[in-house]
Formats: sequence, structure tokens, C-alpha cells
Amino acid sequence: MSAEPDGPEGRLRRLTTIWSRAVFPVTSTSLTRPEFEERLLPLARRLSRALLARVFDAAEGEAVGAALVDAHCTAPEALSRSLDCLDAYLVLYCGQGGDQEDLRARCSRLQHAMAAGFARALRERTLAEQEAIAQAALRAQGVVAQALHTSEARFRAVFEGAAIGIGIADLEGNVLQVNGALLRMFGGSEQGLRSRNVQDWTHTEDAPQVWRLYEELVRGEREHYHVEKAFHRPDGTVLWTNLTVSLLRDADGNPQYQLALMEDTTERRLLNLRLRYEATHDALTGLPNRTLFFERLEKALNAGEGRRFGLCYLDLDGFKTINDSLGHAVGDRLLVEVADRLQACATAPGEMVARLGGDEFVALTTGTDTRHEVDELAARIMNALVAPIRIDGRELTVRGSIGVVEGPVGERSAAEVLRSADITMYRAKSAGGNRFELADPEADARAITRHGLTTALPTALDRGEFFIEYQPLVHLGDGRVRGAEALVRWLHPQHGIIGPDRFIPLAEHTGLIVPLGRWVMEQSVRQAREWRELYDAESAGPLRINVNLSPCQLHHPGLVQDTVEILERAGVQPDALCLEVTESALIGADDDLLKPLRRLAEMGVDIALDDFGTGYSNLANLRRLPVSILKLDRSFTQSMQRFPADPVDLKIVEGIVALAHSLDLAVTVEGVETGAQAEQLRVLGCDTAQGWYYARPGPPERLHELALADATG
Repeated sequence: MSAEPDGPEGRLRRLTTIWSRAVFPVTSTSLTRPEFEERLLPLARRLSRALLARVFDAAEGEAVGAALVDAHCTAPEALSRSLDCLDAYLVLYCGQGGDQEDLRARCSRLQHAMAAGFARALRERTLAEQEAIAQAALRAQGVVAQALHTSEARFRAVFEGAAIGIGIADLEGNVLQVNGALLRMFGGSEQGLRSRNVQDWTHTEDAPQVWRLYEELVRGEREHYHVEKAFHRPDGTVLWTNLTVSLLRDADGNPQYQLALMEDTTERRLLNLRLRYEATHDALTGLPNRTLFFERLEKALNAGEGRRFGLCYLDLDGFKTINDSLGHAVGDRLLVEVADRLQACATAPGEMVARLGGDEFVALTTGTDTRHEVDELAARIMNALVAPIRIDGRELTVRGSIGVVEGPVGERSAAEVLRSADITMYRAKSAGGNRFELADPEADARAITRHGLTTALPTALDRGEFFIEYQPLVHLGDGRVRGAEALVRWLHPQHGIIGPDRFIPLAEHTGLIVPLGRWVMEQSVRQAREWRELYDAESAGPLRINVNLSPCQLHHPGLVQDTVEILERAGVQPDALCLEVTESALIGADDDLLKPLRRLAEMGVDIALDDFGTGYSNLANLRRLPVSILKLDRSFTQSMQRFPADPVDLKIVEGIVALAHSLDLAVTVEGVETGAQAEQLRVLGCDTAQGWYYARPGPPERLHELALADATG
């Protein structure tokens, strides 16, 4: 049964029909056009699958290009017509329902891959044919030499009928005979060619070994050689050939003539150059792309001793906003204008500009002293971006952040240099953008370490690398332990114990803080249950565990449900748990954010406002927050370590304590380090305290020992 006309198979058939009609007239084949169309159908199907594949595979395009050569579509017009057809119709007929921009990009990459496969297959086929001819010529050297004496007519038929250029010269280089194919290649007369000497055909593109091999051959030291060589035509154009030169000996084995076989590769070379250009240059801006830039950078880094390099890594500030608000078409035109301006900044010898992708560009300078040159290059780039860019009547302001790396060659790889420039560029962007920063090895090391910790975080929790230490909370009235704050630590395999100040921001950034926070709560609540079972609750009341909540956890919709499930699984009452929330996280909090905290407070979970006094919140807002405890930041109590204490600080703390108590809030103080400090805080009315005066954070057994000592003391 035939496919539906508008179904995928029907659309594929229409694409194949258009393709066959375009290519068939320039194809040397014995097939009829319908038969030729059936041969193209599997190739169109492969391209369609490659276009829509989940993972793009350029090898499919290369295989289709090679299959065209196998189908005798070897004329340059066959390739160009195929590429034009696929460019116009592949996405139209085979890309229904997909992301058109992504499909167009894939289609372009398929065309490049197809052209590369076509060129490689055509070259392999030509080389095979040429090798066969050369081998035949070598095998026939003796026969040809004898045939020149016995059968001039037979040789003439072979000589004139050959499709490749053939020339014969004596050992002095005088051209004796040329065939019609060679005349057509050079475009001159037979007399003009025969008047030339082989050694006159030098060209500036000749490889160094070309004429050395020639001298060895005419001296009889080698039988043949094969090179790629260019020739000047009489009309001034250049002829590129695959040239095979063989030595012909007489019946006694003495060198007598040289035989040249030439294949015209000019068109193929132009195609390869075009493909090479497309593979190494950005299609939008025409600048060198990442591939060519890395080639140039690696070459510069492997230059001789005493050479230096400078690199500017540019990322446009706010380009995504322009793309999202004005559209990709405007964004593309903006990138083209930026590329033109950057190109004008790097015109000195040893300088180049490339586009790495998106809105990222690089500029490279090389020389013996690039310290000053790279600074000037960065300044020129910044100045080039100052003037607004007009697009469709709009004036768009463009700014950029630049990371600059400079140094001697031979010390770092290209990947290391680019990574350092990338890190430095983000440092410039973090500092506000519209500036350039110089690379700093120490800053690079910190960024690399931070990146390593970030990538290791997701598996660290699964591998059990986190552990919890507990710092006791002591009642200032009777000096007994009333609970502990849970403080998570990371035992990293390489870096040892890492404090929360280093990895909690990374966990916040990656989103891992939610599962990590859930794990900390589970472990801490389970520990609270063990303490309550071991500790004599009747003598001093049950121990309570304080757990910190990050802003990310506050916004997590499962906070209340997770907390309830953890308490129920541990078999403890809600009053065993206190959740600490920083004051800054609740500044300006709306009812939606406060609702989960209110639900937890209504259940019996205490809510503590941590680091109170650092967020500049309105004290009147305390009435609307569902908190039962204020934790004074250690900055309020540092002066109390001195004697006498600052009277202003004493008044401030006294006022906060009075306000808190009037709102039925308990007050906890952090950072207590001396006995005098603890006594002063007790006199001021603070309820509980924690700090090194009582105990440093430690394992849960240490807190149990302190609690038992208080109970029995």
C-alpha cells in the first residue's frame, strides 16, 4: 500500500523527486530517471533520520556524500545541486513539528558533512584510478620502451586516447611529446609546450622536495615519484595536478626518458578550499571559528623560545536580554556589527579575532613582548563597543566583559590558556561588567577548586562524605545544656574537612541544598531522639535540635511535608526541632513564603530568627513573623569580651532583649567566648547562649557527656 501523500513517506518521496530531477541531467548513468530516483530514496531517508535524530551524527551526511560518488554523481554540479536542493527542501519536507532554528542548523551541518564525504570519496576514487594507471605504466615501462621501436602506431593510440595528461621528455628536460589531454589542461599549443623545458615549470607553491625528487630521477637514482604540483597556464591562471613522473630505460637498462602523468585537480582543490573555509569560519560573521582559533593558538604556544602571547576573551554583557526581547534576527545583526568592529581592532601582524560561539569572541596577539600590546588590544576592544549600534531604527548599547591572559609560550596548553581567560572574564562580569581583568593564577586556582567542589557535590551525598557536628545551647540561668545546633561538614577525599561557608553557597547554586538539608534534618532529628532516650528528661527537660534552613529550602514546596515525615519516622514530637532562618531571608517576605513557617510553628516546631541585627529589618515586622526565638548575631557581643564592655552595645542588647521578651520571644546569643561575657549576657536577660566558652562543635557523644555532667552536677 502506498504512503499517504501528506504523510512522512509521501513528503520524503517528493523531496527525492525534486533531488533526482536536479541531479540526473549532470550524472553519467545508464539508469532511467525513475530508476535513478529509486536509488536516491534511501539516501534521502538517511538524511531525514539524521536531521531528526536525538543525537546528531555528522557521519550520516558524510556517508550520503560518498554514496553520491558511488552512484556516479561525480560532476561538481551534482554536488552543488544536491546541496542547494537539501538546503531548500530537507527541513521543509522532513522537519515537520521540530525546532526550526535547530533543524536549520542541523541541515547546514549535514550539508557540510555531505560535501566532505563527497570530496573524500571522489579523491579516494581518483587516487585509486590514478594508482592503477601509474602501476600499469610502471609495469609497462619496458614494454613501452620496446614498443617505441616496434609499434609507434600502437603507442600513439594509447598515448592520444588516455583521459589523463601524458608528456614525455628527455633526461635534459626537453619536452618531446604531449597528448591532447595535457594540451587541454594547459590551454596552449603543442608547439608552445614542446618549446618548454621541464625545469622551467617552477611555481611558488612547489614543495621543497619536488625538484630534489626530480634530480634523483633523471640521475637514475629512483624509478618514479608522486607529488602535488601547481603550474602556470599561458593565460595566467594556475593548474593544480597530481603528478606522477616515471623513468623509462632502454633495452639495456640505461635511463633514457621521463614519463609524466598528470591529473587535473584544480576544481577539486577549489572545492576542498571552500569546504576548509566553511569548516574553519563562522557562518554568521565570517570570522575564524573555534576550530581555526585553536589551531592558531596551539601554533602560537609552540613557537620558539622568547616568544609571548596575549589573549582577550570577550563576552557581551546583556546579550541574552537583547536576543529574548528583540528576537534572534536582531541579535544576529548585532553580532555581525560587533564582529566587524572587533576585526578592525586586530589588524597588526600576529593579531587575529575569532568567534567561539554565541556572544563569545577572542582576540589573539603574538610577539616578543605582548605585555603592553594585549592591554592596548583590550582597550581598543572596549572603545570599539562604546558607540551604539543602530538596527531597524533602534540604538542598541553594547558592553562587554574581557578576561586577559598574557605570558610566555610553551608553559601552558591551549585548553589551559582558554580556561584561564574564561575564568578571568567571569571575574570581570561579576565585578559589574564593562571592564577587563587580568588573569590571576591564585584566582584561577580558587575558581578551579570551586568548580571541582561543585561537580563533586551531587555524588558526595550518595557516597556518605557529609557528617554533622553539634554545638550545645546552654541556658544562661542554670547553665544546663538545653539542646544543640546541627552544623554540617564535608569530609572531601582530597581537600579534607570543608566548612559550610565553602560548600553551602555551591549547594544553593546547584539546588543540592534541598536534598542535603533534608538529610541534615533526618540525621539531626534521629540524634535528638537518641539524646532524649539517654538523657534524664525529668531533671532538666528534653534536649532540642536546631537545624538551619537556607532560602532555597524556604521556597521548596515540600518543606512542610518533609518535616512532618521526618518527625514521624523518628518518633519525636515537633517541640524537639527548631528551624533557624536567617533574618536576611525573611526581609520583605510575603505571606506565601511565611505560610510554610506558620504551619510548622502551629504544629509546635520552634522557628528561630538567626543572625538577628544584620539584616536591617524593621523591628515592627517581628509581630508578623512566626518566630519564637531571636538569635543575636555575634557582632553585638564581641565588645563584651573586653572589660569594661562598651555601654552603647550593652544598651542595644538590653533594648533588643526587652523588646523580644515583650513579644514573648526567647533570646539566644552566639559567639560567647568568656565567662565574663556569659555573665553579662545573663544579667541583660538573655535566655540561652552558645560559643566556644561552653564547647566547640563536636560529635554527638560530646554533647551527651556535657548534658549528663550538668544533670548529675
